[in-house]
Amino acid sequence: MPELAWEVHSFARGLQCAIALVVVASVYLRFDLFLAIISYPGSTDAGSDETGEIEGKMKGVVLAGGTGSRLNPLTRVTNKHLLPIYDKPMVYYPIQTLVNAGIEEILLVTGGKNAGDFLRLLGNGRDFGLKHLNYTYQEGEGGIAEALGLAEFFAGDDSMCVILGDNIIENNVRHAVEAFKAQKGGAKILLKEVDDAQRFGVAEIHGQHVVGIEEKPKAPKSNFAVVGIYFYDKSVFEKIRRLKPSGRGELEITDVNNFYIDEDKLTYEVLDGWWTDAGTFESLLRANALVAETGANKMNRSSGAGRREVVR
Repeated sequence: MPELAWEVHSFARGLQCAIALVVVASVYLRFDLFLAIISYPGSTDAGSDETGEIEGKMKGVVLAGGTGSRLNPLTRVTNKHLLPIYDKPMVYYPIQTLVNAGIEEILLVTGGKNAGDFLRLLGNGRDFGLKHLNYTYQEGEGGIAEALGLAEFFAGDDSMCVILGDNIIENNVRHAVEAFKAQKGGAKILLKEVDDAQRFGVAEIHGQHVVGIEEKPKAPKSNFAVVGIYFYDKSVFEKIRRLKPSGRGELEITDVNNFYIDEDKLTYEVLDGWWTDAGTFESLLRANALVAETGANKMNRSSGAGRREVVR
């Protein structure tokens, strides 16, 4: 009996030690998580000064939410941005566009019932040579500008390159990134001459200036569509807070760009090489054909050459 009592006592002491270790580990992990949260990239040493002049690094935001209703029934069981474009999921292409531009801090904004699939697919971004990939969730369908507004804490004082998750380009945007870094605050958009401008936001150009952007006009004032790649300073979030829902019940990115135009702080470049979205069956087929034929995100040429090529 004394031996049994001693064994019970030893087991109890061992159990107490194990519980203590679990508690200590839990506290440590919670403290470590707390440190990660408070050190999340909000404000940084390199940002923009009080006049809005852009300094330091640029962060990237991929907007991959929405329901993809125009691709129903394909999107009944998955997010549109997880559909294949040739040999890769669609979302790989915009992420690679940012990485090719030298951007290493990237936030993915998604939503819907399949948001967890992005984490399983992308993880921490190792396939792109990234050390970390950030995620946030958009509830409902509030529009592109609402989705971008979720990036405010991530962006802090840094400038951003924002890309829609279904936009794919032949070349890269390194020239535009460097040009925007040299710009004194404001915004920059990329344009592409297209045959079906009524499907996009369309820029009205006078000389070297964009004087207005109209969303999906029935009678476009030009054939220059606004590509789903935008460059913004930190004032974009103040502008988003000023927005009112459009007739579609969404916060429109076109209205954000028009705020910058009103301030005379929006510049543009014409994108070199082909560009397509992949939000309809027709454009999804075109995207697959273009990538299969020529490849995408090529590094041998940059945007900003100014050549006005019609999208194929």
